Amino acid sequence: MKTGEALATAADADYESIHGLSFVAINALVMLRYMHAYGWNHQDFAPFSINAHANAFHNPFARLRQEISQEEYNQARMVASPINLLDASPIGDGAAAILIMPADQLIKNGSKSRKPVITFAASSAATDSLAVHDRKDPLWLSAAERSVRQAYAQSGLTPQMIDLFELHDAFSIMAVLSLEACGFAERGQGVKLGLENEITPQGRIPIATMGGLKARGHPVGATGIYQIVEVVNQLRGEAGETQIDGAKVGMAQNIGGSGATIITHIIKSQ
Repeated sequence: MKTGEALATAADADYESIHGLSFVAINALVMLRYMHAYGWNHQDFAPFSINAHANAFHNPFARLRQEISQEEYNQARMVASPINLLDASPIGDGAAAILIMPADQLIKNGSKSRKPVITFAASSAATDSLAVHDRKDPLWLSAAERSVRQAYAQSGLTPQMIDLFELHDAFSIMAVLSLEACGFAERGQGVKLGLENEITPQGRIPIATMGGLKARGHPVGATGIYQIVEVVNQLRGEAGETQIDGAKVGMAQNIGGSGATIITHIIKSQ
């Protein structure tokens, strides 16, 4: 690579990477703007990390199997203000796999298995500008909104019918923005879901039920499939200590870049 040349994959080469903006820095700018626009403090985001770690504690495959407290979150080392070490997911090795087959064959043979039949009710993708500053509203994941709207239409479901949501919590701010874009909270109010314990396995919309990217770990290329595996575990009643009672419908959403490409899957148990 020539001197002065910028290498970019999921970030804008001319206006982000060339100036040294990492994904942490980009998300930090978004988080800072969100806090300014809606009046939240950094400590208000703590429940997202606390919930992820509490769930990962029961997941033998999680990378960070230790619970954390509000105090530990508040005192964590700053990485790119206002994002600290406990706002960011750890990138590492990992693998996941799923076996997909035609639904009619699966349902036909399902009676031979003691496990519930799991089917994809919807699968949808949408894109947005690569650079955050090129978006009409940097505090709104338009690709998530369009992707999930199509998924709801395909499945005939609504946000109120989703039992769990494995979102892409690479950073705590992205978890908040995803919840808002997908219809689980009003604009600027996603933080409140964490503060009111609505994102825990006993809450209204459980997230990161096996630790999420934050505490289970973020294997990047395997992350999307990993989320689907975790939803299936919940729908089969195989999630152990973090099992959601009566879970029948789960949603998984994977994000590319800082919201430039977003894929949503809705999965059902029959």
